[in-house]
Amino acid sequence: MKSISVINNEIVTVTGLFTFKTKHNKAKSLKNDYIVILVTAKDKQEAEAISQKLLNEHLIACANIVSPVTSFFYWMGKVETADECLIVMKSRSDLFGEIAGLVKGLHSYEVPEVLALPIVEGSKAYLDWLSVVLKPV
Repeated sequence: MKSISVINNEIVTVTGLFTFKTKHNKAKSLKNDYIVILVTAKDKQEAEAISQKLLNEHLIACANIVSPVTSFFYWMGKVETADECLIVMKSRSDLFGEIAGLVKGLHSYEVPEVLALPIVEGSKAYLDWLSVVLKPV
């Protein structure tokens, strides 16, 4: 099992019996803080429209549409079920506010799911590609 923590400006990685420490530059990490954004949409057409708009604005580097996904959730006091499309998008945390605003404006749901998860690690080539295609900092 692997765990990663930031303690006293050092990234501490624990893997099994070994602990690795590296210097952590907070200003740099905030500038290049990559995220995965999850959005559910009512159908593939809505998912594609949201994805295309965000791509055209260089707010996301790519979008994967997974369809169908079956969602279970509370709405108006009762458990609901819906077949939806899940959009998995890659971006940077400083762009999240703009992304969430555009999704809300394009989305048919009253309360759309727009969640961001941190990318803890990734291949250097992929992360370099993200930095090239996303809107500049």
